[in-house]
Amino acid sequence: MRDRSKPPGVGAVIGWTALAAVAPGAAHLRAGWRRTGLAILCAYAALLLALLWVALTSDLADLAGQLVASSWLTVVTVASLALGVAWFTLIVHSFVVMNPGTLPSTGQAIAGGVAGTLAVAVLLPFGLVGQYAAVSQSALDDVFNAPSTPRPASDGDGREEDPWAGRDRVNILLLGGDADTHRVGVRTDSINVASIDVKSGNTVLLSLPRNLENVRFVPGSPMAKRFPDGFRLPANPDGSREDLLFAVWEYADSHPEIFGGRKNQGTKTLVDTVGYTLGLKIDWYALVNMWGFARLIDAIGGVTLTVPQDVVFGKYDEGLVKAGTRKLRGADAMWFARSRTNSDDYTRMGRQRCVLGALLSQSDPATVLSRFNQVALATKELLRTDIPRPMLEHLVPLALKVKNAKVTSVQFVPPLINTGYPDWTKIRTVTAKALRASVVTRRPLTATAAPGATPKATTERGPTRTPQAAAEQGPTRTPLPGTSATAKPDPTTPKGITEGCG
Repeated sequence: MRDRSKPPGVGAVIGWTALAAVAPGAAHLRAGWRRTGLAILCAYAALLLALLWVALTSDLADLAGQLVASSWLTVVTVASLALGVAWFTLIVHSFVVMNPGTLPSTGQAIAGGVAGTLAVAVLLPFGLVGQYAAVSQSALDDVFNAPSTPRPASDGDGREEDPWAGRDRVNILLLGGDADTHRVGVRTDSINVASIDVKSGNTVLLSLPRNLENVRFVPGSPMAKRFPDGFRLPANPDGSREDLLFAVWEYADSHPEIFGGRKNQGTKTLVDTVGYTLGLKIDWYALVNMWGFARLIDAIGGVTLTVPQDVVFGKYDEGLVKAGTRKLRGADAMWFARSRTNSDDYTRMGRQRCVLGALLSQSDPATVLSRFNQVALATKELLRTDIPRPMLEHLVPLALKVKNAKVTSVQFVPPLINTGYPDWTKIRTVTAKALRASVVTRRPLTATAAPGATPKATTERGPTRTPQAAAEQGPTRTPLPGTSATAKPDPTTPKGITEGCG
């Protein structure tokens, strides 16, 4: 039964309609629609309690992983649009039950305008969530289109088994494609392996130089049979080399006869070769288009970097990235990372890690959400990978761990190794040492000791090096001002990912 009491004024109609946006059913109760109002209010309270229960009982990282699943994104898209329409309808009906027809014509116009604006306003957030979910699903389906692997089976208790199949670490090969219009095939300008501890998220970024020579291939593989003594080809007339690590992908793709006529073997060949070089099993790869990377940086509004000195770029010195700390747009950030002018490959590797570290640290959720469509579009153009779509459910929680975990890096460059005559055993030994160190929380060394005691080296620094081992690291470096001449850096010690920034 409706209440036949005196109709409310303009302020009351607007106020009760607005209250219905945050407390659905309130306007109906005021207008005398008690059963309808109580039903709407109870349904709203049940929805809030359900959301609260999910928030309190769920691991937010796991929940984020589930929300990237294709089925869940579809549910979110449909549910958000349905809720938006329902809330819009609720506001309109709340306005109608307040009997605005009894108001003066001016009051009706004012109240109707406010109610219409409010109805559209409550619809927009739901529509935005639905759009984000649809755009996410499209972008993820485009990028992660590798054939699906079987999902983990459940154990006898119905619980899902370990998605990592008992592995302690996940190793992902991260490649930067130095593509250009006048080049044929894929040249991998940047070659890194992210080795991630699945429990802690602690990550070691292992960087191999693009100019690594005499590359060895997996024993018994077609490339190993073709190059039993390492990857060696005659130099080009201009003295440039096409038998370095960066050219392995393109060479394998260009010579299907080596693989019995099978085409497109470059990806697998490079993945296997990098894994064999480091002594790791590479799980997946991700190839980043370097200029797609620039568009991603533009999509988040740029990255703030400290450029230690002016960086000239271009074949004829067409541009300059000036020294200093400021926000760089995508093109300048990429030129800072990639310029070869007055620079060697090792310095470039450091600058590339600097840009990657800045992007990881500055891509906060608020920035990504505010520029979501631009980020999604840039991601489509950015990435090529063989990571199966279903694995995202597990990789997203792992990525959230990485963002708050310890990330270190090792660069296999002189004096650690000689890129012309690499010590392959040493590369694998240093890799293993870095992975072990990443799971250990190091205690700071103290300067105090008991009276008369002789300070002892802690085992956390590793075994004492022999003169021969010290000689392998090349000449000592002149210490920087303010540092101890006896504190020589150990090139085998993992470093922070932002080393290479000013």
